[in-house]
Amino acid sequence: MQEIDLEIDLEKSLGPWLGKTIKITDYYLHEAFHQNGLDISKEQMIVLGKLNKNDGLNQNEIADLIWRDKSSIARLLAKMERKGYIIKRQHEQDRRVNLVYLTESGREIFRKTRPIIQKAINILEMDLSKSEINRMIEILKRIQDNFTRELKSL
Repeated sequence: MQEIDLEIDLEKSLGPWLGKTIKITDYYLHEAFHQNGLDISKEQMIVLGKLNKNDGLNQNEIADLIWRDKSSIARLLAKMERKGYIIKRQHEQDRRVNLVYLTESGREIFRKTRPIIQKAINILEMDLSKSEINRMIEILKRIQDNFTRELKSL
């Protein structure tokens, strides 16, 4: 019987480094939004961004675009609707489908997040050359493709 090596050097594995980078970026955005008086989460801001580009998406389309399950996207959208950032309207031909639209308040708060997001991007890319940034993007795309392929086989 072959023994399984249980020792994994996490310091030399990408997973923890990616996870910590995401968490510290999320924390920065949370604090920056709060400091600027913006009552919005990163997830809400991402939804507003998707709607800003393509208003009138349905809930399933939003869930697919931001990799959230149907129940969590329903809760997220309900919270955003209570805050007045979005409105939901039934699809004219298919009453089972809700289309989601930005309100003026949603557009305004999204606009106010832009300088904060730009600063976060500047911090993220600080001290990195354009070629390093481009190379990192290519590597991350490959990692995402690997997981997407594996998910399809589950």
